[in-house]
Amino acid sequence: MTDTSPPPFVLYPGTAPLLVSMPHAGTYVPPALAARFTDEARQVPDTDWHMERLYGFAKDLGASVLVATHSRYVVDLNRPPDGTSLYPGQSVTGLCPVDTFDDTPIYAQGDVPDDAEVAARRDAVWVPYHAQLRAELDRIRARHGVAVLWDAHSIRSVLPRFFEGKLPDLNLGTADGESCNPALAQELLSIAQQATGYTAVLNGRFKGGHITRHYGQPEQGVHAIQLEMTQCSYMQEALPFGYLPEVAALVQPHLQRMLTAALAFATSASKA
Repeated sequence: MTDTSPPPFVLYPGTAPLLVSMPHAGTYVPPALAARFTDEARQVPDTDWHMERLYGFAKDLGASVLVATHSRYVVDLNRPPDGTSLYPGQSVTGLCPVDTFDDTPIYAQGDVPDDAEVAARRDAVWVPYHAQLRAELDRIRARHGVAVLWDAHSIRSVLPRFFEGKLPDLNLGTADGESCNPALAQELLSIAQQATGYTAVLNGRFKGGHITRHYGQPEQGVHAIQLEMTQCSYMQEALPFGYLPEVAALVQPHLQRMLTAALAFATSASKA
């Protein structure tokens, strides 16, 4: 990374036992790296666009918010540091992706990163983000006795490479029940299923990435949930990937209900 690169993350510390992580919200690509990309890849189309705006209410709830600055094309913060596949046997993108969600090359000349370059990017961006994530969870748990981690994601609703047909709108993931209290998971699913006009599923195609699986340790007082939601629920799914305020305003109350429920669970658990 160059000296002109932004820091790997922005943290907005809160007062509540809730941390909202946005590992794929970043769009920054160092100029020297962008020069190696295709024209398509320079548009970073696989970004989880407008997460901060969509979850603007989280800070009002007292949640801490951790936002990535670098594109997932630089390094994917929701992949294991060794690049192990999260979904063996299924098509996935890697720690330092070489192709887009549409299965097109990211590197115009095919000069994909070697092991040394992958390690350098991991050290420069992945490691600091996860160190801050760990530190903030530890701070929250030390103060409240419990912490809830909400990993916020979005994705195009139709992506044949990863799933057939149209994805459900609200995809909750708890690593097949391993990353959070099952009662909390069921309450969140109930809220999502009651959201008129939206479809919902728990531990369907998206069960939670590395962040959910690694940090979710209910027995240690850390409950992690991933929400992968369709981008058509709040924005344009094609260039220029614009935010649609009137569309977003319809789904935001349901997101707020889920986060409020997660916060109520954490508050109750902290008093137990």
